[in-house]
Amino acid sequence: QVQLVESGGGLVQAGGSLSVSCTASERTSSNFAMGWFRQAPGKEREFVSAITWSTGFTFYADSVKGRFTISRDNAKNTVYLQMNSLNFVDTAVYYCAAGSPSLWTIKNGNRYDYWGQGTQVTVSS
Repeated sequence: QVQLVESGGGLVQAGGSLSVSCTASERTSSNFAMGWFRQAPGKEREFVSAITWSTGFTFYADSVKGRFTISRDNAKNTVYLQMNSLNFVDTAVYYCAAGSPSLWTIKNGNRYDYWGQGTQVTVSS
């Protein structure tokens, strides 16, 4: 059972930056990809970004491309999401996830097997 522990998040003013991280208890063939998803109140969960452990391929939702950067530290089993130029619509609970989706389904949350507890990101106007 892979466990994911998130940290970071918090309150930031619009235009500001914030970083969240997610540490996995282990890396196996069952969790070769790590993803970030978010869910705002009253909205469905949506894909934000993902990265593969081995190759470092990165994926972004169009809404965050150019503002968010995902990275990984294999030695620490940790994935980071640096969020810049935040705006109100970025307010959500951010979840990290681990799994073995294909590169074509990496944006599909249903393809991930393990989830973190979520961390709140609030952007004030």
